[in-house]
Amino acid sequence: MIWLIVGLVLFLGVHSVRIVAPEFRAAQIDARGLNTWKGIYALVSIAGFVIIVWGYGIARLDPVAFWVAPSWTSHVVALLMLPAMIFLVASQVPAGRIKAAVKHPMLLAVKIWALAHLLVNGDLASLLLFGSFLAWAVVDRISEKKRLLAGITRNPVAGPVKWDVIAVLGGVILYLAFLLWLHQWLIGVPPIVGL
Repeated sequence: MIWLIVGLVLFLGVHSVRIVAPEFRAAQIDARGLNTWKGIYALVSIAGFVIIVWGYGIARLDPVAFWVAPSWTSHVVALLMLPAMIFLVASQVPAGRIKAAVKHPMLLAVKIWALAHLLVNGDLASLLLFGSFLAWAVVDRISEKKRLLAGITRNPVAGPVKWDVIAVLGGVILYLAFLLWLHQWLIGVPPIVGL
């Protein structure tokens, strides 16, 4: 469990610098340059992610269970993950109508993903993993609203609908890949019981 916690601290910690220490971030960028900051950010993120995956895998071997979800909840998660994947792809392409309406599709995707997985995973490691990501996404969205009100950031402006088409098609393809193959291959658990 300790490695899962270390990974979460590293990954979510570096993703929280802008929230809790914007002056530190600005000072690092000024002193080292934006590319160096991005490099450090990427290295810490990758290390944290690898440790999260490893730590979660270890913790799953000896789970501390609080509840066992009924098998039908995997279908609810499958339904929730479709918009999560669409929002995830929308966050990576220029703004169309979806990105402009949602404002922060990556944060919404993380919230949906985390909440959905909390529905079906009642063990301590899952509560730590998905609960931490859900809490971080909520705090980051609140922080983003404050930056918006301060004039530091701006909401995306709606662009051509082609980016929505790409987001939806890309999200559906990613969703189907996870549903039919990737989730089982990467996580070792079928996304829908009986699939």
